[in-house]
Amino acid sequence: MFIAVYRWKVKPELEDQFREAWRRGTAAIHRIHGSFGSRLHRTRQGDFVGYAQWPTEALWQRVYDAKFPHDDKEAARMFRDAIEVSYGPELLMEVTDDLLDLIRP
Repeated sequence: MFIAVYRWKVKPELEDQFREAWRRGTAAIHRIHGSFGSRLHRTRQGDFVGYAQWPTEALWQRVYDAKFPHDDKEAARMFRDAIEVSYGPELLMEVTDDLLDLIRP
């Protein structure tokens, strides 16, 4: 499994819009391209961090190079409009051991 970590500074007045667009876009990317989904986090400094899982690095790279095309154009617009700064993929990693599903709250 391949992981890509992204970070964004979001316009404060558009944080709810960003989160909705991220959810919709993630669902569309999963449906169309076969990603394993993503988790969205917020740092103590206020940035949003997305942790996205993919079956392979090659699949992620193809979709990344194509700029994550999907069929929810409104979500894509909402996402772009809400971002103040996109730091791009900050970490690209292969999973070596996975216990994320071991215990669920």
